[in-house]
Parts: sequence; structure tokens; C-alpha cells
Amino acid sequence: MILFSEGGLSIEDKYRTAVMKRMKMRGVELKEFLDEKADRYNCPAFIEHDPVSIPHQFSGKEDIEISGFLASTIAWGNRKSILNSSNRIIELMDGNPSDFIVNHEVSDLKRMKGFVHRTFNSDDLIYFIKALKYIYLNKGGLERIFNAHKTADSLQPAIHALKSIFFELPHNRKTERHVSDPFSGSAAKKLNMYLRWMVRKDNRGVDFGIWKSIPPSILSCPLDVHSGNVARKLGLLKRKQNDAKAVLELDSVLRAFDKDDPVKYDFALFGLGIYENF
Repeated sequence: MILFSEGGLSIEDKYRTAVMKRMKMRGVELKEFLDEKADRYNCPAFIEHDPVSIPHQFSGKEDIEISGFLASTIAWGNRKSILNSSNRIIELMDGNPSDFIVNHEVSDLKRMKGFVHRTFNSDDLIYFIKALKYIYLNKGGLERIFNAHKTADSLQPAIHALKSIFFELPHNRKTERHVSDPFSGSAAKKLNMYLRWMVRKDNRGVDFGIWKSIPPSILSCPLDVHSGNVARKLGLLKRKQNDAKAVLELDSVLRAFDKDDPVKYDFALFGLGIYENF
């Protein structure tokens, strides 16, 4: 049984990881190591303490999409705080995200006042609700936007397009900081994580795979401090900044390991960084 804590690792696991830290792995050896770690952490036990647990509360496609989008938007900082704030948003939407988004009245938005998660405040939340209503009533929903603007090998242009469409309504410019844009140099970690949730389908119980119009092969790894540090220690990434160029560099390596499902290695990099202090 896998225990998701530092203390849950066996002596053998800890020794093995320590050895790997001191080794220079290349080719097949490195792929086998990452495959093993991805297999370890890509399982239902991963869900409970991760933001992906928020959309796992729902079964309807639009509820999963919307709750996942909002949870991923505020997914930075302490994970317990992320989950508490995400659940608060769901509560404010009467536990029915898609119905609230599409059918809310202006008066319903008053209840959002006072919400805050780090720099994401009630004004930001209110705009996100308005923008999502606009997207679902006028643009065919989030999946249609990403599918319409993807390229043969990337979803980064689609993230750029989403940001442009998302802010077509009148808004406070400060709210724009909560939707990243790879074309401005951002690693767009939260949106790449969200896309992993929606697109990957491997029957392991974590990712949903409900966006069948988009192939997992063009997903990009959600790159943050933890995954970036692990990737550099393993020789997967040379660029020092965690930015859009680093995402492209990491993509090229992970796609060489698995051309059909490169982002499964997000579980390996995340698990090594968070649970094994790699």
C-alpha cells in the first residue's frame, strides 16, 4: 500500500532514492525510474490531498470542468488552504457549479463578497463567474475553446486564446494576473495542470479524460518550483527559469520517453519533490 507521506516510504525506497540522487541516469535507466515513480503516485490515494479532489466531487461534465477550472485557478500555496477555499467557492455556488454559472442573476453574486484566497479576491471570483457564463452561453464551453485553438503538437496557443476570450468582458486589469499566458513567457502551471485533469484518461482514477477531442500527446507538464527542481536534478531540464521556454524544453524530453502520454511523468516529478524530498 502506498502511503503519501515522507514517513510512508520504506527504508528500501529511501535508500533507492538516495542512490538515484547520486547517480547520473541516462536513457532507458532514467525512463524506467520515472515510469516506476509515475506508477507509484498516479493512483486514487493521490486524490484526497490534491486540488483534483474538487472536481472529483462531481459526475457531470460541466460540473467537473467548471469546478476544476476554479480549483486550479487558486491552486498555489498551502494545499489544505487551496482545498478549503475551493470548497468554499463550491458552497457559494450552492454545490452546483454549472447550474450556478449559467443561471445566476446579478443579485446572486453579492454572496461572493468577502471571499479571498491569497491575492484572488471576491472581485476576481465575481468576474470569473461572469466570464465562465459568457463562455458557456456564447462560446460553446471551455473544451471547445481549447480544441479550436490547439495545434498539432501544443495546447499553449490554446491557453493564449483562452486568456484573450476570457477577458472580452469589461474587467479590472488586476484580475488578468489569475490567467497565465505562455505567449507572455509564463509556464502556465495551473492551466497545464487543469488540462491534464480534463484530457488524460488512463483508468487510474486521478485524471478525468472527459475532453476526448484533444489528444494527451500534446499536453505540457505543469511546471513549478518542485517539479522544476526535480527535473533539473535528473538532467531533464537545463533552463534555470520555470517559464514557457522551460516547459517546451521539458516537453521535448518527456515526449521522447512516452510520445502518447508524456504528462504522466508529472506524477513522478511531483511525487519525488513533495513526498521524497528529492
